[in-house]
Amino acid sequence: MKQPPEQLVLHARHAMGNKVVGKALVARDGLSARYDLDRLQGVFSRPDHKLAGQSYVDRILVLDTAKGGVASAWMLHEMRARNMAPLAIVFNSVNTILVQGAALGDIAMLAGFDQDVTSLVPHGARVEIDPQAKTLRVLQAADDGSPADASGSAAGNGSAAVPLRPMHKPG
Repeated sequence: MKQPPEQLVLHARHAMGNKVVGKALVARDGLSARYDLDRLQGVFSRPDHKLAGQSYVDRILVLDTAKGGVASAWMLHEMRARNMAPLAIVFNSVNTILVQGAALGDIAMLAGFDQDVTSLVPHGARVEIDPQAKTLRVLQAADDGSPADASGSAAGNGSAAVPLRPMHKPG
C-alpha cells in the first residue's frame, strides 16, 4: 500500500490572525491594495500583475512582498467591511503598513520564511494558515495537479485581465 505524500509545512517568523483554510493564489509578485486590486469587483486588476483577472475574495494570497502606503491599510479594512477581502495574506517579506491593514481588516497574515514561499506552495492548492503555530500547511495539491511555478506565472489559468477604470468621474 502506497503511503500518502508528506504534507508540506512551512514555518513563518511573523504571524497574526485566526486560523483559516482555503484555496491559494500564488505569484512571485507584490501586493498593493491601492494599485493592484479592483476592490469593487474583487479581482486583481493591474494588467501586468501575475494574478490579473483572478478573484482574491475568500482566497489565501501567497505573494512575494507587500507594497504600498497608508491607503493600503484602510483599503484592507474597507474590503473586509464589504465581504470582499482575502482570507489570509502570506508574504516572503512584509511592511508595517500592510501588517496594520491586515490587523485592522481582521485578515490572517504570515510572513518571513527561510525559503521563497511563492516557489513552494502550488497555485490553486488547498492550504491551512495557522498564525498561532506560525505555519502554512499544504493540505491538497492544486485542482489541476500543477506544481508550483517558481516564476509565479498565472499563465494558462483561463482568466483574462480586467481593464483599469477610474474610481470617480473627473469634473
